[in-house]
Amino acid sequence: MSPECEGPGHWFDADAGPVVRPYAMTRGRTTSAVQHHRLDLIAVVVVEPHADDPEADHSLSPEHVDIVDLCRDAPQSVAELAAELDLPVGVVRVLVGDLVAAEFVHVNRPVPPAELPDETILRDVISGLRAL
Repeated sequence: MSPECEGPGHWFDADAGPVVRPYAMTRGRTTSAVQHHRLDLIAVVVVEPHADDPEADHSLSPEHVDIVDLCRDAPQSVAELAAELDLPVGVVRVLVGDLVAAEFVHVNRPVPPAELPDETILRDVISGLRAL
């Protein structure tokens, strides 16, 4: 028997990809129950200050726990979480929606461009302040 085939992990190598398919992590769902609209890639996930230890909640998957752990030190965007966990963005959106429903995290969504102040107004304000 060759050395590559020895040991309990002989049937798996790093190039084989994930053992669990993404749709299995979300139980086949493409949206979360509380996700009324899609989460933007730049939506920021923030851990709730009163959130208990996610590992104690047996309804959460290891990926849910990983998301909470990553966001505990500093809020993370949906895109950053997907990259860090090496998961598709769609899966991360569903998992974050689950965590919002379980009140472990909340999401700060970006301000829509239509609600941003007009640049000319900001320049006029700055000019007015300089004139004082």
